[in-house]
Amino acid sequence: MHGIGAFVITCEHGGNRVPAPYRPLFRDHLALLDTHRGYDPGALDMARVLARAFAAPLVASTTSRLVVDLNRSIGHPGLYSDATRDVPEPVRARILDRVYWPYRERVAHAMHRATTANRRVIHISSHSFTPSLDGVDRQAEVGLLYDPARRGERELCARWKAALAKLAPQLRVRLNYPYAGKADGVTKAMRGRYAPDAYVGVELEINQGVVRAAGPALAALHAALVQSLRVAAVPATTA
Repeated sequence: MHGIGAFVITCEHGGNRVPAPYRPLFRDHLALLDTHRGYDPGALDMARVLARAFAAPLVASTTSRLVVDLNRSIGHPGLYSDATRDVPEPVRARILDRVYWPYRERVAHAMHRATTANRRVIHISSHSFTPSLDGVDRQAEVGLLYDPARRGERELCARWKAALAKLAPQLRVRLNYPYAGKADGVTKAMRGRYAPDAYVGVELEINQGVVRAAGPALAALHAALVQSLRVAAVPATTA
């Protein structure tokens, strides 16, 4: 494992829980909580698998993204949902103080500890995506999101995709799909704090169709992602 550095695993959309003070806000939005808009099914399980495999700290939230989206910056139009966007400002401020900032501070603390102790940190932010959006089927089981301008991220994801092609050729793996890796998110925030040679941030996206299938298919996906990441995390110069 020499040359890999440390791992930090996060999961911003791990559950659909609504803290008690904000449940009245969701009287007209309860159905959304169980959909992909409420959380990322399977993302937290994937994050736990990765954290165990790499003996990494795990920072995760089970509060619904419909309360506040922990993967969005302050001021982003998607920070709040229809349930919380138009509530009085003091209520939104309390949501930030009780939900958003504590999570962001936990991520920052884990990253600070890891970067202080290691020359390089690989941050995997675990997410999942709905198989179909707006009538369009997503053509992948796995998406690896990164900033193309950062060489370490670009090369890690290329190696990860290549390793997956050998270990699990049946999986469709796409880079910066179904979203752009340089878009707003926790990884982008961390890139603003750490140099490219110290921080490598990747959003891992898995298809919720595989999550719903569960059983052997999901177990095989978990195993393939862990095994391929072990290979990919070793830089070419130390492999």
